Amino acid sequence: MTAIQTLRIISEPFGVTPAGRQIQLFSLANDQGMEVKVINYGGIITAINVPDRNGKLDDVVLGHNSLEGYLNRSRYFGALIGRHANRIACGKFVLNSVEHSLSINNGPNHLHGGIRGFDKVVWTPKETNDGLQLNYRSCDGEEGYPGNLDAAVMYALTDENELRIEYRATTNRDTIVNLTNHSYFNLSGSGTILDHEVQINADAFIPIDETLIPTGEISCVKDTPMDFTSATAVGARINEDDGQLRNAGGYDHNFVLRTATKAPTTAARVYDPKTGRVMDVLTTQPGLQFYSGNFLDGTIVGKSGRAYVKHSGCCLEPQHFPDAPNHLNFPSTVLKPAEEYKQTTVFRFSVK
Repeated sequence: MTAIQTLRIISEPFGVTPAGRQIQLFSLANDQGMEVKVINYGGIITAINVPDRNGKLDDVVLGHNSLEGYLNRSRYFGALIGRHANRIACGKFVLNSVEHSLSINNGPNHLHGGIRGFDKVVWTPKETNDGLQLNYRSCDGEEGYPGNLDAAVMYALTDENELRIEYRATTNRDTIVNLTNHSYFNLSGSGTILDHEVQINADAFIPIDETLIPTGEISCVKDTPMDFTSATAVGARINEDDGQLRNAGGYDHNFVLRTATKAPTTAARVYDPKTGRVMDVLTTQPGLQFYSGNFLDGTIVGKSGRAYVKHSGCCLEPQHFPDAPNHLNFPSTVLKPAEEYKQTTVFRFSVK
């Protein structure tokens, strides 16, 4: 891990859950003016304040000013996602010849861990020299998943303006695991992300059906609206008459990254011409879900009274492929008792 010499952490109350659990807000700051705020409800990143090309600070993630907003109008803003990110078809998968049924919470499918996924639980916080560590035990049978799963997530902020998220998990029984973070980014701090330029280091993507479940194919991005091999504005092709874009109402697709290594490797870059902000996404994961905020419809009012309309933010979620347990040709998300789940994501901010 990159040495952190000047990290400062301040904690303060952030409300009480209906069950009476006190929630804390942790502010991580470095000497470059960058600040990251995290609550231990859902491990949610509530704010990321970074400078633009003129040194002006803005919050570049969508969210709420109060716990009540995250309890009642979440849309997974900034949250940790688990046990299994993305969709699982009909909430069913077979492991060791046994069919498991998960909770259904997205049409006919299971999404982002279910009705009460990792985004809606209270994590145990621990401040360390490196940052903020959150721990949670997901008990056997929770949302239908087998085995007790002990998860730990570390948020670290470096003086290089890197937010590092390190995920660890162990189990006492064979299970499936696919963790990620669901922050919605808007590097302008307002407006939409349609003029943000995105580059994704992927030559292939995973097509989806009308319920956003993978067809099982892995398709080439060349000559399709999914081609982000060179920097392209999000809005440049989003309204093309394309079956994949129609299925998702925009982009909501997993990209097959060129490399998956033990050390974080660059998966994507986002550039905002308006402010000069750049965000590089590095990961050890094989896939990156790119979501263009298609289901935001203006009914959710977030920070500063801002209504989040369609495309107000975009998500770049490093993860394994959606519905992986039901596709033998996808990298496995099975975790066994003798193993440890490990993955790292880095969001690196700069300007140009």
